[in-house]
Amino acid sequence: MKNLKIGLKIFFVMTFITGIVYPLLIWSYSLVFVKEKSVGSYVSHQDKIVGSELIGQKFTQAKYFYGRPSAPDYNATASSGSNLGPTSSDLKKQVSERIQDGIPPDLIFASGSGLDPHISLEAALFQTKKVAEARGLDVSTVRNLINELTEAPQYGILGETRINVLQLNLALDRLKK
Repeated sequence: MKNLKIGLKIFFVMTFITGIVYPLLIWSYSLVFVKEKSVGSYVSHQDKIVGSELIGQKFTQAKYFYGRPSAPDYNATASSGSNLGPTSSDLKKQVSERIQDGIPPDLIFASGSGLDPHISLEAALFQTKKVAEARGLDVSTVRNLINELTEAPQYGILGETRINVLQLNLALDRLKK
């Protein structure tokens, strides 16, 4: 009986510490030091929230840059990869439908989460002519905007040079005005 009481005391103390105290400390810290990120890294355009820097969106109009293919079709509640392996005929069919000469791999293959908001610099440059023509812009104007918004690898070593598709498309919308 003594061991049961000790076990229950430890259980309740640890539940209180890890289930209430620790989450409140982390939440308080985030509100003070990283407020923008703690509330979802929302992106606003014309006083309306249009998305998040952290979650990709589906763009289908020719005047916009496309993000990576998404297994859950950009449904954030169903975030996942496709779970299709290299021997899957479904995967081969999907890839063969997307593939073109010279297309960068990140425009062919979905990311692990299916919600990746970034594409490679290579993928952005691949789409430059299509977007410039659809918007009636000079290709060099679009390339300059891509270069402005390109993000270096995190901490200089993690990941690749990339560009946020939502930020790029919003910058293009602002150019026209």
